[in-house]
Amino acid sequence: MNRLLTGLWRHPDFLKLWVGQSISEFGTRISRTAIPLIAVILFGASPAQMGVLTALGSAPVLLFGLFAGVWVDRLPRRPVMIAMDLGRLLLLLSIPFTALTGTLSMALLYIVVPLQGIMSLIFYTAYHAYLPSLINRADLVEGNSKLATTESLAEIGGPSVAGLLIQWISAPLSVVFDAISYLFSSISFLLIRQPEPPRTERPAGSSALTEIREGLAVIAGNPILRVLIISVGVRTFFGNFYGALYDIYAIRDLGLTPAVLGLVVSAGGIGALIGSLLADRVQKRLGLGRTITVMLLISGLNNLLIPLAAYAGTLAPVVMIVAQIIGDGAMLIFFINDTSLRQIIVPDRLLGRTNATFGFLAQGIAPVGALVAGTVAASIGAQPVLWLAGFGILGIAVWVSRSAVRQLEHYGEVQTVE
Repeated sequence: MNRLLTGLWRHPDFLKLWVGQSISEFGTRISRTAIPLIAVILFGASPAQMGVLTALGSAPVLLFGLFAGVWVDRLPRRPVMIAMDLGRLLLLLSIPFTALTGTLSMALLYIVVPLQGIMSLIFYTAYHAYLPSLINRADLVEGNSKLATTESLAEIGGPSVAGLLIQWISAPLSVVFDAISYLFSSISFLLIRQPEPPRTERPAGSSALTEIREGLAVIAGNPILRVLIISVGVRTFFGNFYGALYDIYAIRDLGLTPAVLGLVVSAGGIGALIGSLLADRVQKRLGLGRTITVMLLISGLNNLLIPLAAYAGTLAPVVMIVAQIIGDGAMLIFFINDTSLRQIIVPDRLLGRTNATFGFLAQGIAPVGALVAGTVAASIGAQPVLWLAGFGILGIAVWVSRSAVRQLEHYGEVQTVE
C-alpha cells in the first residue's frame, strides 16, 4: 500500500491540514448561502439592506488587508489560524443561539458578517503563507492542487448541501454546521507536529507602515512579481464586468431561465475541479512560464464566447456552459501555478505581506470594475461591455506572454528574493 502512496500522500502533517480544510470549505459554503437567506426570508431585507450586508463582508479587505499581512509576518502562523478558527466558531454560533432564543436580528448580521470577514482575512493570509513552511517548495504545486481540488468539490456540492439543510432545519440552524467545521479545522492544525520556523525579528522601531512598504518594495523590485500583480489587477478589473453583468445578460439578452442559469454557473465548478486535477501535470508538460501564459490566453479567448453566445440562438446555453468549464478550468491551473510561484519567489518572512498586497489589489479594484461596467452598460447595453471585458482580459494575457514570465521553464530555476 505504501508503494502506491507518493508525494504529499506520504506527508502526514499536510494530510491533517488537507482534511481539516476540506471540511471547513464545505462548511463555509453553508453559511455563505444561509446568512443572506436569513436576511431575505426572516427579515424581508430590502435591496439596500442586502447591499449594506454585502459591503460589510468585503470591507475588511480594503480596511485591514495590508495590515493583516504585517501581523501574519510578525506572529507564528499556526496559532493565528487556530485562533481565527475558534473565533469564527464562537461568532457563528451566535446566529443559531439568538434564533432559538428569539433575539436574532438584522443588527446581529451586520455585526457577524464584518467580524467574520476580518477573521477570515487574517486566516487566509496566514494560511497561504504557512503552506511553504509545512511542505517542501518542490511540492507546492501538488499541495496547492490538492487544496484547490477540495475547494472545487465544495463549490460544486456545498450550495446543494446548504439548500437541503436550510429546507430541513432552517437557515439559522444550518449555520451550526459551518461553526463545527471550524472546530475540525482548528483540531487539524493542533495535530500538526512539524514545528514552524521562528519569525524573523523586526528591526528596532519598525512600524506597520514601514513593513507594508517593505512588502511593496519586494513586489516592485522583482520583474516576475510585477507582471503577476499587474495581471491580477487588470484581470480583476475586467473580470468584474462579468460579475456585474453576467446574470442580467444571461436572463435578459439570452433569455435563460433561472434554473438554466444555475446549471450554467455550476458547470464552472466542474471546470475548476478538472483544472485542479490537471494543474501539476500541465505544468510539467508545458513548463512553468508557458503554463501560466497559455492558461491566460485560453481564458482570454474563452471569455469572448460569452458575448458571442447571443448569436447562438437555442445553443446559447451550451456555449455558456462550455465557456464556464474551459474558463474556470484554465484559470484554476493559472492560479495554482501563480500562487506556487509567488510562494517560491517570496521569502517566508515577507509572504504574509505580499499575499495581502495581491489580495488587497484584487479586492480593492473589484468594485471599481463593477461600477464602471454598470455605468457603461446603462448606456450601450450589457453585450458590448462584455466584448470590451473579453478583449481587455485577452490583451493582458498577450502582454504577460511577452514578459519575463514566459521564459520560466520550471520551479527549480526560480530564485527566492533575498
